[in-house]
Amino acid sequence: MSHGFTFRIIIFLVSASLIMMGCQETVDVTNRYVFKEYTVLDYLEKHPDTYSQYVQLLHKVPMSKISKTTVAQILSARGNYTVFAPTNEAVQAYLDTLAAKNVIDEGSWDGFRDSTTLDSIRKVIVYNSIIDGGDNIKAYGTQEFPTDNMAEFPLANMYDRKLIVEYPSAGKIKVNGAPVHEKNCDILAINGVIHCTTAVVAPSNNTLGYLLNAIIAGKQRGYYVAAMLTKAVGMFDTLSKYRDDVYEDLYERGLVKDFSHTSGIGYTYGAVPEHRNYGYTFFAETDDFWQAEIGKEPTDITVEDVLDYLRKKRIYPEATDDNNFRSEDNLLNQFVTYHFLPMRLAANRLVLHWNEKGYTSRNHVPTVVQYEYYTTMGKRRLMKFLESAESDGVKINRFPRIDNSRRGTYHEIGCNPDCVGIPVNEPEVLGQFNVRNGIIYPLDQLLAYTQDVRDNLHKERIRWDITAQFPEFMNNDLRLQYYHRPTRTGIPTSIVYPYLDDCWIADDNYFFYYNGYNETMKNYQGDELNIRGNVDVTFRLPPVPAKGVYELRFNIQSDGYNRGMVQFYWGHDRDRLAAMGIPMDVRMSGLERRTTAGTFPSGVGWEPDAEDDDTNAEVDKKMRNKGFMKGAELYCDGGQGLSIMARADPLIIRRVILREQMEPDKTYYLRFKTVLDDRTREFYVDYLEYCPKEVYDNPETPEDIW
Repeated sequence: MSHGFTFRIIIFLVSASLIMMGCQETVDVTNRYVFKEYTVLDYLEKHPDTYSQYVQLLHKVPMSKISKTTVAQILSARGNYTVFAPTNEAVQAYLDTLAAKNVIDEGSWDGFRDSTTLDSIRKVIVYNSIIDGGDNIKAYGTQEFPTDNMAEFPLANMYDRKLIVEYPSAGKIKVNGAPVHEKNCDILAINGVIHCTTAVVAPSNNTLGYLLNAIIAGKQRGYYVAAMLTKAVGMFDTLSKYRDDVYEDLYERGLVKDFSHTSGIGYTYGAVPEHRNYGYTFFAETDDFWQAEIGKEPTDITVEDVLDYLRKKRIYPEATDDNNFRSEDNLLNQFVTYHFLPMRLAANRLVLHWNEKGYTSRNHVPTVVQYEYYTTMGKRRLMKFLESAESDGVKINRFPRIDNSRRGTYHEIGCNPDCVGIPVNEPEVLGQFNVRNGIIYPLDQLLAYTQDVRDNLHKERIRWDITAQFPEFMNNDLRLQYYHRPTRTGIPTSIVYPYLDDCWIADDNYFFYYNGYNETMKNYQGDELNIRGNVDVTFRLPPVPAKGVYELRFNIQSDGYNRGMVQFYWGHDRDRLAAMGIPMDVRMSGLERRTTAGTFPSGVGWEPDAEDDDTNAEVDKKMRNKGFMKGAELYCDGGQGLSIMARADPLIIRRVILREQMEPDKTYYLRFKTVLDDRTREFYVDYLEYCPKEVYDNPETPEDIW
């Protein structure tokens, strides 16, 4: 190690000691700042009275089942590790708990009945205690912990679990229920930060299906009725899945290849995801709700009681009312499945904030109205999430009045009582509820896809980031993670393995997700999909809320000279989609068309907004007559805090790609196929929009610019 590097480490440690607030190390303080280059492992080994049991485990647990390298070895090497190191007493208490549950015969390492259980428990303790920041992501000191109570760390631990931070009182911190020592934390090492914990960090390894079944078996109050209804519609098997074993096997055998630079294609490197995880979010009415509504003890409530209640409320009157509860046409099935999303959404991931007007991630304070639309499980239906400065948290299916005039603010200015939406309460994430593949949010109001909800959705433009329609991007920690490494993630083509359930990627496609990390791309929420090669990709679209004529719009961001041109196809038979309109030229901006032969006027008719709104409206009308619209006023051109909105940038336009009758019970697909004989050209996808005729062709209230 060079003297220069050594000096920098010394300065780092001295500086840290001067600025450190809150937690202070009290174990052998003299060793902390004597300019010795301790690794995490060095420090732990030098304090055997506190950490000897944990150190022994570090030396026994391998990095993975295909690697003989131990975790101890990596903690002695370069890196950025956040380590929640349990004391000897904490490890012993954990063993005693296992003995009390009859998992082992006695509270010692000699009490295990077989080597499989022994290896598993060792990994539970070790893997859950370490967050690996890699080469670039700084280890978490307490000042870098998530600030919201019950929030998750952005990075997963070695067990691929997101740990939860709890602030039970002033100065107290718990990580997944394990208290962080008030003084023995923020211990700086060359390769990370150590936090002493007085309990083992060990989230439940159970699944959501297991949890709901256990609630029924134990007649546990809280979510008994919700669990009973979920079982009745046959969802437990699905909710017990947490990882795709087929993909896991292919990846471990090296059959799912990372993309690499390919001659004649361009820069196409992108690591493919290591896992393909499943996840679920359950918005569940509590037992207190059901008891108040039905008037019986929750454990005495039957399926028929709930059905009678739904009939009286006229919930899903068009559904079949029989005992075939597993049918998507069934009343109970439609009621229950609308409470589930096929992705695990932590509280700070329900509505994603990044570059909407006025927002900054420094303070996490919502500003203008921001929303997400997701497709539920079972019968495919939309669920809307909204958060704004005025909404008082995230609300489900909220439809406020918005100051959306051309000179407006896009803040809420009111909300009718029947449109306020359902509050999303703090999730159940501690103890047995901290399952590996799901999360439960308690509801104190009835959640249903009512006619009013559908009518309100049909009265608004529905804009969704392309990745919102793919649960895999959330379940595998890919979407909009600005700490993420790498910036570019490769998605395997369908012939290799269909990683995305709602997307079919032809062979010889190089399909990437850019999360926008350390970039200021001109994209909604900062991210995009990018495809090179002989582009041929098909998406399954989200459902529409009601029967009617809709425009389907595609956002174009032509900042670059390597965009391509595609023919698009649409319909409800994926194998027989019809070509729609003329090819879409993604090289086309509001002012220019950029080709390999040169730059030419686009003829779109874009003009910057003037002081006169009548003039601006006329420009918008002329562009629409050609099938184009300006970008949305909602978000900034590039990163956070920029003053230029997407509407003011001629490189960002929206293309109306079709105007067709659509029905809520039909599934529609959109296919894009290259028309250029140039494999280096890229196809780009940011966001799409459904806009009903009642909005875009409303003679009384023209569609807003936002």
